[in-house]
Amino acid sequence: MNTKQMEYILELAQVLNFNRAAENLFISQPTLTYQIKLVEKEIGFDIFERSGKGAALTPAGSQFVSTLRSIYAQLAVAIEQGQNFSAKYKESISITLPIRSAIYFLPQVIAQFSRSFSEVSIVANFDWKDGQNAFLRGEHDVTFAMEYTMKRVPDVICHHLFDSKIYLITEKNDPLTKKSLVLPSDLKGRTLMVGGGSPPVLRVLQQRMIQEIHVDYFNSQDHDTTLTNVAAHRGVCLAPGFLNDHNGEFAWLEFDSEVIIPCGVYTHKNDQRESLHAFIKLLQHFYLDQPNFKV
Repeated sequence: MNTKQMEYILELAQVLNFNRAAENLFISQPTLTYQIKLVEKEIGFDIFERSGKGAALTPAGSQFVSTLRSIYAQLAVAIEQGQNFSAKYKESISITLPIRSAIYFLPQVIAQFSRSFSEVSIVANFDWKDGQNAFLRGEHDVTFAMEYTMKRVPDVICHHLFDSKIYLITEKNDPLTKKSLVLPSDLKGRTLMVGGGSPPVLRVLQQRMIQEIHVDYFNSQDHDTTLTNVAAHRGVCLAPGFLNDHNGEFAWLEFDSEVIIPCGVYTHKNDQRESLHAFIKLLQHFYLDQPNFKV
């Protein structure tokens, strides 16, 4: 099955009429019918039921088209990226990170890097759930990670970026925003959101607040849900500073805790490209040059 046949199937699945689909595709109706039959013969089942009223998806066809639509969209993106790359670049560096704020200075680094390495494309991928695993599968050249998650991983090199501190996230009008440092005792009578993929050291701190300060608490499944709950006046949250997008929507207050979470970027040990080395060094320098930046 080729990309044209994919396009024919998806168009017919949309309009469920051979004549109209053929018109939209600027081909003849017999050509469309022939190509659909070729694909059905290739895959071994009927995608469409034909009738005098037009076409309808079979149950198998419905499932097939649902998956095909996703594949076709990904393929279109891959083709577009390939065309852009071949026209301008000779090399690429793919970096995966869970959230844009994890490497806050990435846009500035890319801009400065491109001035010295104009033929190298930096491709950023944002994947909270599987980005790190994709890096380990060799699908990316660089990954951001909390360093504890990569301690026992072989054949990778750690490039430390910063030590992330713990902050209390509140609404901007919260009375605690008047304090330069929030103490654990300040959480008394508050509702604390916990869980949501928190690293182990943060989970320990959350449990301490629950047991020693006797705060109310409830589980929040992820960071975005937590921020939504903060905005909805449902509670406050302790979070590592690298999650702060610095857009000013919430208050990120310094919290009296010795907990730090070392964070860095990782590369494959066998990848010794000069461009990759320069990119990593530039990332590190940006954080070294901003010692007061809150992470």
